[in-house]
Amino acid sequence: MLPLIGILIVIAGFALRLNPLLVVATAAIATGLAAGHAFVDVVSSFGKAFIDSRSVAVVWLALPVIGLLERSGLKERARVVISRIHAATTGRLLLAYLALRQLTSALGLTSLGGHPQMVRPLIAPMAEAAAENRWGELPERTRNRVRAHAAAVDNIGLFFGEDIFIAIGSILLIRGFLDQSGIHVEPTSLAMWAIPTALCAFVIHGTRVLLLDRSLRAELGAGRSAGEADPSLASLAQDDRWVRNSGLFSANVPYTSRHVFVHARIHSQ
Repeated sequence: MLPLIGILIVIAGFALRLNPLLVVATAAIATGLAAGHAFVDVVSSFGKAFIDSRSVAVVWLALPVIGLLERSGLKERARVVISRIHAATTGRLLLAYLALRQLTSALGLTSLGGHPQMVRPLIAPMAEAAAENRWGELPERTRNRVRAHAAAVDNIGLFFGEDIFIAIGSILLIRGFLDQSGIHVEPTSLAMWAIPTALCAFVIHGTRVLLLDRSLRAELGAGRSAGEADPSLASLAQDDRWVRNSGLFSANVPYTSRHVFVHARIHSQ
């Protein structure tokens, strides 16, 4: 029972809201020592695990690139693009991303989406812009709800789509667990049975995001009709073209600088 002390450390650390990395590392070391392993052996196990899975850390190399893109106006550009598509709504946009996320995950391309590299810089701002294009400035509570739906679409598309790919870790984990229980199942069979579940998840959550449009209409429609666009967002793309064509800014000036000028021009009218 003594090696289970690591579980108590994790519970206590999370309850006290301590640094999660420090809590998990302390729990792992305590578990190893309680199991009778030497401290050096425990630390060596940490190093071996890091070396064996170092390719996982490659994903983090994309974060500085995403940060630079956001600094240069990636979010603003995404909002301008979606403001030009008058038929786009928050629900339709999220439904399209759900289909794309689930399809690419089913093909094993799980890294094409994700919260840091796709939802935060692109999908969430575009979903907010689609709502603002119809209903004007969003209340903070509504804005957070749209962001939550954008994050949920990514989670559900990945979770139910990746099981269709036979070489994904979840399929191999299920197969290994069943083998230990004396039940032998081929990965292809598990993947085939994941297809109906994925389709049901797409229909159910797709309905939810489409109903989001109706919810936003009921919540925000009193202040603006469904066919009336927000003047700021609707003219943002046109004003940006005016700034670029005026010669006031060179092509090397970041988009954010032009956007500040455009924003000031809109609100000065």
